[in-house]
Amino acid sequence: MSSQVAPASQTSNNSRSSSSSPNRNLEFISRPQFKQQTFDEIYGVPENFLEIEVRSPETHVGYGRGMYTDYEIVCRTNIPAFKLKYSVVRRRYSDFEYFRDILERESSRVTIPPLPGKVFTNRFSDEVIEHRREGLERFLQIVAGHPLLQTGSKVLCGFIQDPQWDRNHWL
Repeated sequence: MSSQVAPASQTSNNSRSSSSSPNRNLEFISRPQFKQQTFDEIYGVPENFLEIEVRSPETHVGYGRGMYTDYEIVCRTNIPAFKLKYSVVRRRYSDFEYFRDILERESSRVTIPPLPGKVFTNRFSDEVIEHRREGLERFLQIVAGHPLLQTGSKVLCGFIQDPQWDRNHWL
């Protein structure tokens, strides 16, 4: 009856490697318990949402300044800083320029993104108007989505939601 015994060096290595093994230590860590989400939690209205859309450009023949294009701004939100949950207003490019200047003056801590550039030739072509619409939409999404501007700007909500917004009021 002979029994085989591992040499002392092998025994200590084996016991050391099994006790310091990363997998062995994981046995003692408890996993967090996850609650199954309900259908409403998965597909319901998000806690805070803000949708800004610039759409439906219309070109007008005006007096004095000539032709101009204005854009419809649609806002859907449940963010408390905005007075209305849903609003639709129309703004022209020059209104966006005034709005951006006012934002820069009133909020020195936030870098205000640029507007799409002025166009001097072919400015009423469908391609130019669509390119400008996309740029104005990006601009508004960035500005309206900024938490410091949502809480600190006096002009932001009015520009996006007030159909009677008057740039002269802010000069």
